[in-house]
Amino acid sequence: MWRRTWLLFAQAVTVAVAALFVVATLKPEWLGGAGARSVLPMPTLTQALPAPAAPAASGAAPIGFAAAARRAAPAVVAVTATKLARSPHSDDPRFRFFFGDDAPRRQQQIGLGSGVIVSPEGYLLTNHHVVADATEIEVQLADGRQTQARLVGSDAETDIAVLKIDLAPLPAVALADRRGLQVGDAVLAIGNPFNIGQTVTAGIVSALDRTQRGSSPFQSFIQTDAAINPGNSGGALVDAEGNLVGINTAIFSRTGGNMGIGFAVPVDTARQVMEALVRGGKVQRGWIGVDVRDLTAELAESLALPVKSGVLVTGVLNEGPAARGGMKPGDVVTLVAGKPVANVTELLTAVAALPPASRAQIGVQRGAEKIDLDVTVGERPPLRQR
Repeated sequence: MWRRTWLLFAQAVTVAVAALFVVATLKPEWLGGAGARSVLPMPTLTQALPAPAAPAASGAAPIGFAAAARRAAPAVVAVTATKLARSPHSDDPRFRFFFGDDAPRRQQQIGLGSGVIVSPEGYLLTNHHVVADATEIEVQLADGRQTQARLVGSDAETDIAVLKIDLAPLPAVALADRRGLQVGDAVLAIGNPFNIGQTVTAGIVSALDRTQRGSSPFQSFIQTDAAINPGNSGGALVDAEGNLVGINTAIFSRTGGNMGIGFAVPVDTARQVMEALVRGGKVQRGWIGVDVRDLTAELAESLALPVKSGVLVTGVLNEGPAARGGMKPGDVVTLVAGKPVANVTELLTAVAALPPASRAQIGVQRGAEKIDLDVTVGERPPLRQR
């Protein structure tokens, strides 16, 4: 009997404990006392998040280059050049068999690039390689207008060409003073890469006065890491205020795309070329007909020369301007029209600045003797297309 009573008691206690657990879990407020859970109000959104920062005071400098892009971008255009190129099948006998000897040997190619409006009168700067040999040139402005462009002139030595369009009104970019540009300055590249539409990329000036092996001696580039890709050629490189500092021209790439090394023709070079092309349709440069190399300290010592800087003449063209003026191989050019020259680039630049058919004094060191030669300057022959 007592065992049955104990079993009933144990079952009753088990049921009571289970009921107490359920009530304590689901309805703790029924129990009251310290074990009851208090209900806290949910924090509001303004309590959970910090208050927004106050807007910048009026006149504070903006972050980014939106103002520079707005100022320069309207003057940057897309350039489409139609060219006739030799067909790759024109010399194939099978091509001539099927299509005959009268089949076209040349086919149309479309070249894409960019350009920059630099005057309200409609003059544009672009690259020579963008429009070279073009039969038709079309320009599309940033506002959507399209028009045919006329080639005013082109200079392969600097890879600069000038176009003219007849539209009004026209936006024009402001030209910067190239002398104020420094390595580390922020720049924007604006153009039409891959024909996807006007694009702005940002970077810095990585280097100045860059030259490329095998390039013209009159090419001295601004190097930048702003992304430049095919189609950007002829577009604008502008400073942080939206002023034009260069014309995007080339990239160093192992893949065909941007690798962070781009080159632009400085705006002062582009301006000089443009003025010459607008004035006379071509760029005339002085020339004297010599082969030269930099004079090193070792060469100066081996030749027992009293000068340590200058340009060593290694060859003189027969019947050329320098030869007629009395210049000889072994001479060291130290002065051109009273201007000192210390290397080949300075010599070529100084001679190129002389008007063809003008007379100029060229100072040379011939052994231990200083001589002033009177040279009638010739005109530099056109650059042979590679």
